[in-house]
Amino acid sequence: MDKVNKYRNIPDYVTKLSRGMRSNPTQCEEMVWCVLRNRKFFGLKFRRQYPIDRYIVDFYNHDYKLVVEIDGDSHNGKKKYDKNRNDYLVASGYTVIRFTNEQVEENVEYIIRSLHDWISTMGYCPK
Repeated sequence: MDKVNKYRNIPDYVTKLSRGMRSNPTQCEEMVWCVLRNRKFFGLKFRRQYPIDRYIVDFYNHDYKLVVEIDGDSHNGKKKYDKNRNDYLVASGYTVIRFTNEQVEENVEYIIRSLHDWISTMGYCPK
């Protein structure tokens, strides 16, 4: 039986995997993280490679239960898994916003505007 984090009910193997993923981000994840880290994005706290139950999300903001996913090559051939994962997160009360590697590479400003617009619709008016 797997050990489980007693505070968040996260299996130990998921916690270890997320730590490893933080050490080896993709180029696109790094580009987005440079914008979100250290509360640079309108003072909001984001975490990266954050475990939620048995899944690991790319970026997570607890205040809005917002999950930001950057879909790259690792998602190829995993449509069913990604749909199940997305459905589970949404059913658990999370909002999932997805971007592709191409969107990040071509225009990271688009990502920032999209996140800003979504957060603004939630009643937070970042400057």
